[in-house]
Parts: sequence; structure tokens; C-alpha cells
Amino acid sequence: MIDPANSNLSIVHQCRLLKVSRSGWYYKPREENPFNLTLMRVIDGQFLATPYYGSRQMTRQLRRSGYLVSRKRVRHLMKLMGLQAIYQAPKTSLPHPQYKIYPYLLKDLTINRPNQVCCSDITYIPIKRGFLYLLAIMDWYSRKVLSWRISNTLDTEFCVQALKESIALYGIPDIFNTDQGSQYTSLSFTNILKDHGIKISMDGKGRWMDNVFIERLWRSLKYECLYLNNFENGRHAKVLIGHWMNHYNRHRPHSTFDGQTPHEVYVKIQNMKEASHSETRLAA
Repeated sequence: MIDPANSNLSIVHQCRLLKVSRSGWYYKPREENPFNLTLMRVIDGQFLATPYYGSRQMTRQLRRSGYLVSRKRVRHLMKLMGLQAIYQAPKTSLPHPQYKIYPYLLKDLTINRPNQVCCSDITYIPIKRGFLYLLAIMDWYSRKVLSWRISNTLDTEFCVQALKESIALYGIPDIFNTDQGSQYTSLSFTNILKDHGIKISMDGKGRWMDNVFIERLWRSLKYECLYLNNFENGRHAKVLIGHWMNHYNRHRPHSTFDGQTPHEVYVKIQNMKEASHSETRLAA
């Protein structure tokens, strides 16, 4: 996928074109043993159904299903995956002690148009010999996925790349909402938002419902794509997830919008907004 011997394109340029983080390309992950990978897939599926299960209850569930595991192993794997019960803060949401935590701005806010609020989150993606992390940026009103990235590390760079792409393709939202993870509280991420005049909103600690729409996106993605395929590697995962994201945005009817797709809702409202602005300018 990336050719270090290419004399025409640097590794930096190749990573940018392929939308992968440079640090992620250099990183050489250690393969998990097959039993741990099996457990991680089972835990991930169970967690979607029962997100209130902590390591103790998850261990009981696994034992009932025939897996002889210790709570220590389950706790380690859930930490690795960024999963903890919803009343606690997940690993992917651990704030950096030196970074500022911003208040939640969406309480009682009426969200009635695209680009009013964008949100983002990171989830775990299993592959044949390990796992990756997937980040998505979504328009809150239309539920359209504006940008996404896959990385094999929880660094900040792939989050920054997705944010820059979202702004370049779809413009500047009024508010950007995330959890309190160190990727989102980092200066490299928040400075981009500040430079564009975007208000920063962050979920309350452990309050997954504050970002509920992107949590529903993960649920749909995993049931409709991840659990129906066995990803061989990162390239395979990227291709199939890309197909699903396109299907979700442009072809998958959304019950909230009477069968319209997220893309149709986003474009319809944007076109109405532009038409209104044009009429105002003509009247003036």
C-alpha cells in the first residue's frame, strides 16, 4: 500500500493520499494470541447488547458461554479495546491531565440544521491478527458521516487529519462535540477548532448518551458490516468499511427522516439554505 522506495512520493505524501497516519504506518503492532482475539470479538458483541457490563459481569457472561477466563484477563482486554461500563469513563475517553476539559453545550439546544453541530468518537475494529481504531466525524442533525479514519494506534494525528478533511469538504460547524479523550483535548486538535471559531463541547464524564447518535452509528456499523465480515488486515477493513459508510450515507434509509438517507437530508437542507440566501441577496 505504501512504498518506501518510491522516489516520486515521500512517505508523508503517500500517507496523506491514503488517509492513514504516518505514525500508524511506522508502528509495528504485536500480534495478539488467537484466544485473546476470539474473546475480544465476543466481548465487543456482548458490549453492544449490554453496555452496562463491567469486567466482573462480562467475565460471568463469558464463563456462562463456555470461556474459562479470569476477570484479570477480561479487564485487560476491555481496557485494550477502550470498553468499560457506561457509568464509567471509557479508556478512549481518558483526559490528559494537562489539557483543558470543555463544558457540554448541547443540553436543551434545538438542533435543526446541518453544520450546526458536529460530533466525533473512536471505536475498536477487530481484524484477523489484531485490531484497529476507527474514528468518525458526523453531522448531528442529518446523521451524515463527514469524515473517517482508521489507525492502529490511539494517536492524535489521525483525529486531526479527519477534522481537517471534514472542514475542507463540508465547511465550519458552529459547535463540535466529543468525549473527553486525550485525542480530542490535545492542543493540536482544539487549536484547529479555535482557529476556525468553532465552539468546543465535551460530554460529561462517563455520559455516553451525550454523544448518542454516533454511538448508534457504531452499533449499526458493527452489526451490518464488521460482524458479517472477517477482516484480513487494515487494507481489507478500510475497503469494506468505506463501502458501508457510502451505503449508510447515500443508500440506507433513516427512520428519523421518513426513509430519507443522511446525505439526502444534509443536501436538502443545505440547498434550501443557499436558496434562501440567494433570494435575500436578490431582494437587497
